[in-house]
Amino acid sequence: MTLEAILRRDRAIVIAALGLVALFAWIGLVWLSNDMATAAMDMTGYRMIPGQNLMMPASSPWQPVEFAYVFVMWVVMMIGMMVPSATPMILVHARAARQRAALGKPLAATAWFAGGYLLAWTTFSFAATLGQWALECASVLTPIVPASSRAFGGAVLVAAGLYQWTPLKAACLSQCQAPIAFILRHGGLRSAPTGSLALGLRHGSYCVGCCWALMLLLFVLGVMNLLWIAALAILVMLEKVLPFGRAVARLAGLLFVALGAWMLQPL
Repeated sequence: MTLEAILRRDRAIVIAALGLVALFAWIGLVWLSNDMATAAMDMTGYRMIPGQNLMMPASSPWQPVEFAYVFVMWVVMMIGMMVPSATPMILVHARAARQRAALGKPLAATAWFAGGYLLAWTTFSFAATLGQWALECASVLTPIVPASSRAFGGAVLVAAGLYQWTPLKAACLSQCQAPIAFILRHGGLRSAPTGSLALGLRHGSYCVGCCWALMLLLFVLGVMNLLWIAALAILVMLEKVLPFGRAVARLAGLLFVALGAWMLQPL
């Protein structure tokens, strides 16, 4: 078998593995969304712990188990949304690892790099869980319906739209759009697992910097609204993979600002 044939096989294996990870995440999201939506129809005045048949009075404080399951919900959601757009970078790593192995200079397994990337989004998920807890305590939103305050929803939309035009957004997006340039800019790929994990964490951190404001829109559109989760995931992918991704980001920003301004208008 030629080296090129091996590389093609490795590419298929990595794509299949990432596809399965994303698929299982979306299956989990569909199950959680349906489970929570069913509970919301029947349990007015109560809230459901995601993935559990446990109901809590809407006015009662969050319990540790509830925080843990909401955190898991966010992690699963971020995996389903972000793995597809991270695939080009992970494929570049896998290809380089195979080439280096053929030369007798092996790199750390690609799983270490991917793990670092997901660690960044896991950290974001923890912060998002804290945010959801605070907003639910303030009766601003619930896990199913969009934000109950038009002022809050409009402000978040305007802020997210403006962020799409900032230099920080552009800088972080540029790190996500060019996998090879990112690797060269940050000292190349690593042979040690810890180094590869750190490089994946750095790449994931840039992606968080690029997309965090988009993720906060879920507090406005519905934390478990599958339609908006899918729409935002597609937007993230278009921003990263299209050569005019920055223009896509700015156009989306204008739409968010316009929608937010409409929500801020008095009824």
